[in-house]
Amino acid sequence: MTRLRRPLRNRWANIRDAIRSSIWPTPTLWILVAVVAGVLIPEVDERIDAGLSDFVTGLLFGGGADAARTVLSAIAGSLITATSLTFSLTVVALQLASSQASPRLLRLFASDRMVHATMSVFLGTFAYALTVLRTVRSETQTEPEQVPQIAVTVASLLTLASVIMLALFLAHLARQLRVETMLKNVNEETARVIERMPDPQPEHSAGAEALDRPAAAARVIAQKSGFLVSLDRTSLIEVAQRFGLGIAEEVTVGASVVRGSPLAYWWPLGAEPDEDARSEIQDCIVRAHDLEYERTAAEDVGFGLRQLADVALKAVSPGINDPTTAVHALSHTSAILCLLVQRPAESAVLADGDGTPRLLRKIMDVPALIELSLGQLRHYGAGDIGVAARMLQLLRELAFANRRADLEAVIRQQLERLTARIREQPFDAAEMDQLEGLRTAALTALSGVWPPDGAAGTLLAEARLETTGTPSP
Repeated sequence: MTRLRRPLRNRWANIRDAIRSSIWPTPTLWILVAVVAGVLIPEVDERIDAGLSDFVTGLLFGGGADAARTVLSAIAGSLITATSLTFSLTVVALQLASSQASPRLLRLFASDRMVHATMSVFLGTFAYALTVLRTVRSETQTEPEQVPQIAVTVASLLTLASVIMLALFLAHLARQLRVETMLKNVNEETARVIERMPDPQPEHSAGAEALDRPAAAARVIAQKSGFLVSLDRTSLIEVAQRFGLGIAEEVTVGASVVRGSPLAYWWPLGAEPDEDARSEIQDCIVRAHDLEYERTAAEDVGFGLRQLADVALKAVSPGINDPTTAVHALSHTSAILCLLVQRPAESAVLADGDGTPRLLRKIMDVPALIELSLGQLRHYGAGDIGVAARMLQLLRELAFANRRADLEAVIRQQLERLTARIREQPFDAAEMDQLEGLRTAALTALSGVWPPDGAAGTLLAEARLETTGTPSP
């Protein structure tokens, strides 16, 4: 039994992910800032122009009203063109990423800070130039000519900054389109999710027995369909403590939920709540489950592994035929899985501030995450010597990193299933020898000792017997 920790950090991560994955918030903010600056700077300009020294005046825009209008109009028109170019290049990048890697990687581009910064500078400069343009006034019989020199100069400097941003954006886009960069970004994002996870503690058996879900527990139904992207366990524990309840989760973060299916169960640990309280309990539990139309990486470790697996599967497909990318994706997958198997087993029971068991949660299914990472790729990629070898190395790395006794059998089973799949492939003798050496190394890492005499070479011997009908010499 353990208490929930660091809930505010996860909430902030969800909010930040929602903002970062939308392109419009940052540019919209800078457009507002630019409009305000376009109103205020000409006002300041009008008050201090007369007192500027000749040296400062020489550095500022020196044209008349017609020239100022021409400059500001050219800036506004060119920035709209540059913005259109940026959008077009971004769309092309999204299409390439979707077709060559995985559609689930598109969120990385939508949350790219360089894209946000470039759009902000372009649209902000455009809005600023249009706002300043309204203050330029030609000389009339009643009013003198008004040219906000400082404001027009600032517009010129912003245009220069926009040109520099365009060059940096093109270089950044070329780097982002590399599959290695995409894989690195997924790895880092998923590693941050694991870092934010509460420190797990061993399950307290007495607490688990005290919170066993009864058969008559009330069911909380999902009000809409979607993926569970966030689960506010702090709110669940507060509701359970307030009404004297026990709550059992039914779905985990990342799971697909269909409207009308159960989200959770609750039952009273003391007096039965009245009808108004029951309705409030249902509403609070539903609000604690955040359902969206797509998965996000804010709290979902499985989503990161899903993206890496998708890239690897796409790479070994006949249409792409790029096993090297699959090998690189497996390297990043191994890094994430090793972080997971190094963590102690999670507690299934969470307690409130008084230490009373309140929440029976769905713990992270590490064996399922390992199967997610290797299952499909074992089926489609075991025929390539490089991919098969990297999967064997991954299992060896997991065996070395593992700190949980219950996962040793899982890793061993994965090794046996991969071995069986490799036996079905038409590898030659040299390739089988290479794979057998990797299999032996994985067994060594699992057991801590070398296999018994004669075990090394079993894979090669059995494969030859199956393909030729005669034992190997």
